Amino acid sequence: MKILAIIPARGGSKGVPRKNIKNLYGKPLIAWTIECAKNSKYLTKIIVSTDDEEIAKISEVCGAEVPFLRPLQFAKDNSPTIDSILHAIEFFEEKGEFFDIIVLLQPTSPLKITLDVDKSINQLINNPEAKSLVSVDEPNHPPYWSMSIKNDFLVPAFGQELFEKRRQDLPKTYMPNGAIFIAYTDELKKYKTFYTPKTTYYTMTSDRSIDIDTEFDFELAEFYMGRRENGDKNRK
Repeated sequence: MKILAIIPARGGSKGVPRKNIKNLYGKPLIAWTIECAKNSKYLTKIIVSTDDEEIAKISEVCGAEVPFLRPLQFAKDNSPTIDSILHAIEFFEEKGEFFDIIVLLQPTSPLKITLDVDKSINQLINNPEAKSLVSVDEPNHPPYWSMSIKNDFLVPAFGQELFEKRRQDLPKTYMPNGAIFIAYTDELKKYKTFYTPKTTYYTMTSDRSIDIDTEFDFELAEFYMGRRENGDKNRK
């Protein structure tokens, strides 16, 4: 199978300015995801989809291909990521290059490891019923304990009965962590989302599921990255 990995990286970011190339534990943020992808035994091609020339240059230095600069209509603050994915697929198909599977790797999830990527791909390929896969994490607090506001007062968002149950008595839930999205290309073009009617899941640990959206997220990711890197050195 031919498998294309796409790493989306817009130049504009609000929560953490220029976060995709901001230094995280000695490397540009995007470098961690490129390195993770390069070590995969499944990926045929690894590209970065960006509208930013500086991000493009850094990505190429880190070992990814940047075959195009993303058109501006796909790089706005409100542009859905799926539009940039479909644009990349169309770009290659117009050149006669076709891929069986598309893997979306978000650079804002720098703590994912190659094992996560390869296990996810393997899991999808070996499930004849599944058409796509999304990485998830178990939330620290059950969503059934969430509250909403009604007439300026707190009320259980999912009803009093579920709200009062103990964690162990509640249905197990999972939260997409934003790290890995995989789909067969035909299904992705058909549904225009990685959430197809047959989407399976791959569970990641909470420390590897950190998704950077704020400065606090960035500091948290740097802390865990430092602990991981120092741990790796100590094991050598």
